[in-house]
Amino acid sequence: MPGGGLGHEPDLAMRARIGGLITMETRDLWGIDLGGTKIEAVVLREGAEVPGTRQRLDTQKELGYDHIISRIGELIEQVATSCGLPRPAKVGIGTPGTSDPTTGLHKNSNTTCLNGRPFLRDLASSLAIEVIGANDANCFALAEATLGAGRGFPTVFGVIIGTGVGGGLVVNGQVLNGAMGIAGEWGHNTLEPDGVPCYCGKVGCVETVVAGPSLERFYSERTGVERSFREIVGLVDDPDAEATRQRLRDKVGEGLADVVNVFDPHCIVLGGGVGARAGFPEEVKEALLPWVFNPTVDTVIVSPELGGSAGVFGAAVLAA
Repeated sequence: MPGGGLGHEPDLAMRARIGGLITMETRDLWGIDLGGTKIEAVVLREGAEVPGTRQRLDTQKELGYDHIISRIGELIEQVATSCGLPRPAKVGIGTPGTSDPTTGLHKNSNTTCLNGRPFLRDLASSLAIEVIGANDANCFALAEATLGAGRGFPTVFGVIIGTGVGGGLVVNGQVLNGAMGIAGEWGHNTLEPDGVPCYCGKVGCVETVVAGPSLERFYSERTGVERSFREIVGLVDDPDAEATRQRLRDKVGEGLADVVNVFDPHCIVLGGGVGARAGFPEEVKEALLPWVFNPTVDTVIVSPELGGSAGVFGAAVLAA
């Protein structure tokens, strides 16, 4: 049950609000999740997935910027045709990286052909429809805040810990982008000033400490054995595996304390291949305590409910 005396009423209100927007504007909410290997689409109607609309195409990013735009258009036409839906007037899209609020140019994307290009503008022009975009971590946070584990809370911080580390802030059902479009990017706060270099050009970022590859490196340096994080988590009676798991717990707690002390969210949703493990929310809550400017940690910390659907659902909710 969400805290703060809110119960489930905000969830019902949110679903009603989304339903009302669908009825008044476009009937359906279209979402696109643009990934490095696949592009996924879904259509929501009154908060629920329209059967048959969950479809994917390979991104084929190696064929370049213009090809990615054409693939998104192809996927929209495919969904509309196969499901008998009208072509949307508006679509939400989650992207790797983000659009700079000042210049409109894309940045911080590991699909590098997008960087430095006015991707959202070009996509809207190519499709001849309105396009509303957000970082993929923001879409995860928005979906969990409105339809998933964070529903009913006024403020939600959605966390992704996997191959990389990201996050998104949602306030009263709205994504907080910030002046530079980087709100929620706790993965690039400095956690170990004498740590290893990060791809972003800084040293000792949270991502270099708690992301899956970083934990695998930590274990390998101790043992000389290379294992996947999934394997490390499953090892019993292995002191080096336990040290790796303890490092994850402690460092996530230390890193998230900065978010809690500054933003003080009502709820944190822990997602991603590393973050969404059973029992991890309780471990993180305990690890936060030494670092938080409060005698107790009253933040509600939960696992996600939407799984792999969160990104594309969040993109659809953007259209509301």
